[in-house]
Amino acid sequence: MRIAVLTFDGFNELDSFIAAAILNRMKARGWAAYITAPTPEVTSLNGVTVQRQKPLEFAAEADVVLIGSGSKTRQIAADADLLSRIALDPARQLIGAQCSGTLLLAKLGLVGDLPACTDLTTKPWVIEAGVQVLDAPFVAHGNVATAGGCLASQYLAAWTIARLAGLAEAEEAIRYVAPVGEKDVYVAQALAAIGPYLPAAQAAA
Repeated sequence: MRIAVLTFDGFNELDSFIAAAILNRMKARGWAAYITAPTPEVTSLNGVTVQRQKPLEFAAEADVVLIGSGSKTRQIAADADLLSRIALDPARQLIGAQCSGTLLLAKLGLVGDLPACTDLTTKPWVIEAGVQVLDAPFVAHGNVATAGGCLASQYLAAWTIARLAGLAEAEEAIRYVAPVGEKDVYVAQALAAIGPYLPAAQAAA
């Protein structure tokens, strides 16, 4: 599985790096998550500059696309030229967005009138875009998922792994990164968040 973690200038490190790190726990199964950006370098909202691993156009060919948030998302959402470079297809891709990334999903026409999750800061902008916002950390409608809150990145990663590799693999990935002494709690919380949005056979496994 090839995964594009869309990362723009002003990005939130927790969104991009946590999701990518958890998903790359699946390397032994041939998975790879890449920091995917519109420019060769992007700088986070806290001034951390990283080199992209894939260009933005990689999103069109990836099996999974996750869109993180950042301090410049509103400007990106208003940039028609930049948005035109993001070609996504929920019929053949898993697509997820976190916090203000949900605004980009809305602008790309991938949310429609379905309820979505986002962070409290972004909530008014997402509502303005015509999206009903849930008071919840995670929701998925078919192949499109949204999450709200920086640490909800673990739910996007767990959902992706559960959908494409199985619930046991998702549990193992979350258990690995969870704090010592709290692993059962973290796993249970993650599975409770994503379980209702998995195919019935997976959720019952």
